[in-house]
Formats: sequence, structure tokens, C-alpha cells
Amino acid sequence: MPAVAAAARSERLAMLRAELARRGLTGFIVPRADEYLGEYVPPSAQRLAWLTGFTGSAGLAVVLRDKAAVFCDGRYTLQVRAEIDQTLFEPLHLLDMPPPRWLVRVLAEDDRLGFDPRLHTADQVEPLRRACARVGAELVACADNPLDAVWVTDRPAPPRVPVETHPLALAGRSSEDKRAEIAATLRAEGGDALVLTAPDSIAWLLNIRGGDVAYCPVPLSFAILHADATVDLFIDPAKLTIPGLAEHLGPAVRPAPPEALDAALHQLGAEARRVRIDAAAASFYVVERLSLAGAQIERGPDLCQLPKACKNAAESEGARAAHRRDAVAMVRFLCWLDAEAPSGRVDELSAAAQLERFRAEGALYRGLSFDTISGAGPNGAIVHYRSSPATNRVLAAGDLYLVDSGGQYLDGTTDITRTVAIGPVGAEERRRFTLVLKGHIAIARARFPVGTSGSQLDVLARLPLWSEGLDYDHGTGHGVGSYLSVHEGPQRISKAGNSVALQPGMILSNEPGYYKAGAYGIRIETLLQVVALPVAPETERPLLGFETLTLVPIDRALIEAALLDPVETAWLNAYHARVQDEIGPLLDGPAAAWLAAATRPLAG
Repeated sequence: MPAVAAAARSERLAMLRAELARRGLTGFIVPRADEYLGEYVPPSAQRLAWLTGFTGSAGLAVVLRDKAAVFCDGRYTLQVRAEIDQTLFEPLHLLDMPPPRWLVRVLAEDDRLGFDPRLHTADQVEPLRRACARVGAELVACADNPLDAVWVTDRPAPPRVPVETHPLALAGRSSEDKRAEIAATLRAEGGDALVLTAPDSIAWLLNIRGGDVAYCPVPLSFAILHADATVDLFIDPAKLTIPGLAEHLGPAVRPAPPEALDAALHQLGAEARRVRIDAAAASFYVVERLSLAGAQIERGPDLCQLPKACKNAAESEGARAAHRRDAVAMVRFLCWLDAEAPSGRVDELSAAAQLERFRAEGALYRGLSFDTISGAGPNGAIVHYRSSPATNRVLAAGDLYLVDSGGQYLDGTTDITRTVAIGPVGAEERRRFTLVLKGHIAIARARFPVGTSGSQLDVLARLPLWSEGLDYDHGTGHGVGSYLSVHEGPQRISKAGNSVALQPGMILSNEPGYYKAGAYGIRIETLLQVVALPVAPETERPLLGFETLTLVPIDRALIEAALLDPVETAWLNAYHARVQDEIGPLLDGPAAAWLAAATRPLAG
């Protein structure tokens, strides 16, 4: 960490502590969140990064009078230590030392720990409250954020990107149809209103898109869907400027400024309405406001999540088309990398920039779906690594190079990881790559009964690694949106318990990996869509499977063919043949020749 940055970090921490003392607080919790509690946070709300230097997509800090800590999960174990000043903040693992457990150890009786109720879910607050009560301390909901009082001079302005309409031809269903369906579900459950706090749910419901945060094309907003299918939309009016938007929304959608949400929540309570809310996603402030006002709160999943996850025919075809264009960009990039990397002039940053240039040449491209992970050698072992001028490495002979990237297209969202060899690599790297590939193939080939959850499939991806005492500290698959968030629920493939059954139309990633700290990282990721399989005469239960959407070769130079069984070899050869058949005709020149070589059958 540069000396100036370290001094600035120390000064910011001191200013916050002084502000806490002025307010009579012993400490304060700083999450990596804004009031919308989404994955992506605009620069104006990146409080955790401003205070600590940690830029991961999940985590929080706790600042006390004489100590402070930053908590993150296994994806960021190496990153957090590289980014924070460990003389100021102690790095801790969210699972090994959860914040409530740490608070029990460090808080004293009568301490007052502050938090911003708009930046935490109700589910997150309860264990913090119990931890404080256990030692006789008090968890205090702050009326305003103490950190905001000291982050003044260099704070970016809040985003005000105009809202755009999402065409019916790409959405596949009208907003009126979606609102009617969700309202019918709400009425069937005896509800009067559904409070929506997730901007991607609102964007899906109203067939709108925006640009308030990087990588995810959503307008930051809140909404209330009523049982009569009308919607109150709470959004900065400066974003509603594009001609035709009012007509697109229609009279059943009533825009109001964000500050009107408080009165609307109070009104629902004053009328004793039955209000559905996702307590795992909505802020503590929203839940408390409704409760104190007298609303009858029904806690349950966001009713938009499941229908949003199950892509309709138009969205599914859009995903296939977007993945074909994305594959063209990826193949051109891998061809370029194969030719240029041996020169010693390609580094992580230049490689990522070249890949984005190839993507930008494709039709309907609107930007990256997340910040590209471009990691060479030991940097590839950092699961969510972000290259910077300080960490940038040249791709050197003998390296494994891991590139995890994706694009936002008007008709779909992509996410792909390929690990490639930069020249010859060792036997260990080849063996472990092949173990990861075996797990990847097991997920891709899976056939499972209707009602199966992703958590029940997760073990398939890990068994080859487990057989040799290896594993990876992240999920195997996440949901992906349709020109929306690259990470969406409710479906996932993970060790973590998840009872949501996989359903036709859902798109998930398939991304097992292996990471050897200080040496290399391996991940193979493609996107899959859940499909219904034909019913054979002997079938006793309806079966589901996966259609692979991503069409990019897997590096043959890293495959230890003897480790694959005949079924796995046949799958790989069939996949590569499909890549050649579908993507080959879209290429010419060196890229076409490179693809033909990269998809040659592997001898079984």
C-alpha cells in the first residue's frame, strides 16, 4: 500500500472514530452495501472501500474505539490482505469468525454499537442484536450514517442515468402481463401489497433498464406492487426523461421521488395492510417502518424472483444468440492470446482490455457484465482477483492464465471462465485441471428428477477433487439474468443449503475450480439452461437436464486424457464438435483456423 494511501486510510479511520465519540457510540458497522442491498454499489455508496481499501463484492467492517476488523468470505481471503492496512484493520473470515461471535469477544457492558438500518437486512440485524445483548451492550439504529458525516470532500454524486424501455420482443412478456401474474399470486396468498427493494426485480417487472451501477443495467429504485396490479415506483424523477417512457409505464405505474417511500410505508401500516416483503433482501429500516406503522408483515421470497429466473422463449433465444456472439469474441481473443502471449508483451491488464475490444465489436453489446478477472500464475489463485497497475503480471511461459469475464447484450447476459496454458506446464497443473474438468462435465451431463435443487447436484462437481483431498471455497453455480444481473437467485448450485427446485428456463453457471495459493488458479465456467428431457417409456419420474449455452473451447493442452473415462471424453468431443459447427461459420482467417485446431477430437 503506498504511503500516501496508508496515511489517508489512517486519517479516515480517525475521523470516523471522532464522529462516533461525538455521537456517544462505541463503534459502528460499515457493510459493503447501499440502501438497495444489491451486489453492485455506485461509487457514491462505496463506504467500505473508502474507509478500508477493501474492494470485494461482499464484506463488512466493524470499527471500535481501539480496534477494527474487516470480514469477508473465502473468495477474498488473499485480496483483503493485499488491499487493507493490517495495522489498522484485522482481516477475518466470515465463516471462521462471524461478526456476532467477534463482537461477543470484544464488546463490553454498556457499549453502544451503531449501524445504519438502511444498509442491513432485518435478517442480518438480529444476530448482531443478540450478540450485543449477550454482553450487555446496545445495538443502536442511527438516524443518519456517521461515516457520511466525514466522507464529504471527495464523495461522488449519486447516479442519475436515464431509464430505458426493454422491448417486448426481447422481454417476451409485457409488463402488464407480469404485474397481473404477480398480483394474482399476491391475492391468492391473502396479501394487499408487495414491497420490492431489489432493483433487478423492478426492472424485470416493468420491462425497464438503466445504468446506475456498473455491470448491471438497472435503475436504482423501490416499488410497491398492489393487489390490483398497480405499482408505486420510487425513483429519482431526473431519470425519467426519455421520450415514450411514460407511455411504456402506463397509468397503472405511479412514479414518485425516493423520499416518498417513507410515507407510503407508513400509509400501508396505517391501513393495517397485509404486506409481503423479502426480509432476507429488504432493509431493516423498511421492515421496521412497516411494523411500527401497524402493517401485517408477511415474510417470504420476492415474488418476482422465480418467474424472472425461469426464462421464457424469447429470453431463452436471446440468451443463445448472445452466447454465440460472445463466443466469437472469446475465440478471437484466445486466438490472439495464443499468438501474442509468447512474445512476453501481454500482461493481465492488456489481455482484459483486448478481450473487451473484441466484445465491443459484437452486435447489441452494452458493456461488461462484471469486472474481468484476468489472473496469471499466482494471481489466478485469488478467486475474485482484480488486476491493477500494482499487481499486474506479464503472462509468462509456464503460467496458467485464468480469465473470467462476461458481457451484457440487449438480448442476454454472459459469464465464462477459461483457464489456458501459456506454453508447457507441469504435470500437477494438468492433473488438477482435468479433475476440475471431470466435475464440470458431471454437472453438464446431469439428469435429475423434477424437484431437485442445485445443492443436491453440487457434490457431482467436487467428487473428482475430493478423491484427491482437494476442493474449492466457492459455489459451483449461480443464476444469471436476461440482460440483468450476472448473479441472480433464487437458484444456485452450492454446498450451502438451498431448497429452490431447478425449473426449465433457469440459467445457471457451471464453474468448479481449484486454487493453489501463491502458484496458480483453475476454473472452467460455462452457462447452462435447465431443460425438460424427453420422457422414455421406462421413465418413472419426469427428468430435467442442462443445455450448455457457452460455446468456447476448453484448452486441450491442459487435459490429461488418461484421467477421463470414455463417457467424459465423448462429452468433450461432442461439445467441441458443436462449438465448431455453430461458431466456426461465424469466423474467418486465423480465428477460424485456430478454432478448428482447438476443437479437434481428443483421443479416447
